[in-house]
Amino acid sequence: MTPAANAEKMLVVSGLETRFNTSRGPVAAVRDVNIEVGRGEIVGLVGESGSGKSVTGLSLMGLIDAPGEITGGRILLNGEDLRSVGGKRLRQLRGDRIAMIFQDPMMTLNPVLRIDTQMIEAIRAHDRKISREAARQRCRDALGLVGIPSPDERLLAYPHEFSGGMRQRVAIAIAMLNNPDIIIADEPTTALDVTIQAQILAEMQKLCRQRGTALIWVTHDLTVVAGLADRVYVMYAGSVVEQGPVDALLDRPIHPYTDGLIRSIPSHNEPGRPLHQIPGMTPALDRMPQGCRFHPRCARRTEGCLSEIPLMDFGGGRRARCIHPLVEG
Repeated sequence: MTPAANAEKMLVVSGLETRFNTSRGPVAAVRDVNIEVGRGEIVGLVGESGSGKSVTGLSLMGLIDAPGEITGGRILLNGEDLRSVGGKRLRQLRGDRIAMIFQDPMMTLNPVLRIDTQMIEAIRAHDRKISREAARQRCRDALGLVGIPSPDERLLAYPHEFSGGMRQRVAIAIAMLNNPDIIIADEPTTALDVTIQAQILAEMQKLCRQRGTALIWVTHDLTVVAGLADRVYVMYAGSVVEQGPVDALLDRPIHPYTDGLIRSIPSHNEPGRPLHQIPGMTPALDRMPQGCRFHPRCARRTEGCLSEIPLMDFGGGRRARCIHPLVEG
């Protein structure tokens, strides 16, 4: 795919930091995260469990509650800083200009309300002037866009009457209802079988291209990103350690952690050989190593890795936080 490098920037995140207050004091779950997403562009946010990718998504939506707090950085949506706007303005933007799809669709759907009630409310929350019939027609169209047959019948159903895959399609339809500028999808297909997953990925890709909607796809699965995204951000221990166009990053990773993730994919292992594993464990938030956070697990580490390492430019839109890169800049 061709990265949308020159596309209009819908979202620009700079220096994002999110902390949580714990019994051992405040810890940074996300630190110095910088992300840019253009109109119609699909960006993958990749990392192991605990890397900070879901916290990043929730931070962008303004959904971090106590004991968590966004303590630094800017989140610009079409030039408007979401950190500086009031709660009322943020509620106006959320679900309208910026939307989120969760891994569990029941975090979006109310089990005791019919689908039409929930979808119409999602529209009228941002457009009180629209009639119920016009809103219902928009709901029908949205269900059709995500491949749900017999939308009139389905609108009268309750969430428990849908399969897991169908519920997730409804959640995606709700996110698309108000034609948002950007959607953040937090591993929404992880619990689905591969056939349904492939269908939903294809539909999301098509919808983004047709409508110009920007998409951040949060996942631990590099195989999903390979077929979906234009660009990729790789997170480790709360920070972005590498970013770049999807094909270049997957073919020639710069950071040893990215290389380890790619080589851990089962299809990259020879038949009969043990699966490759990255040695060690992701560090606890309150016990982060000095300097490069990956160095305790890295075979290329030296004393220089004990110093703070910034994201460095390697050309071609590629950046990495490493002084011993696998690819020279």
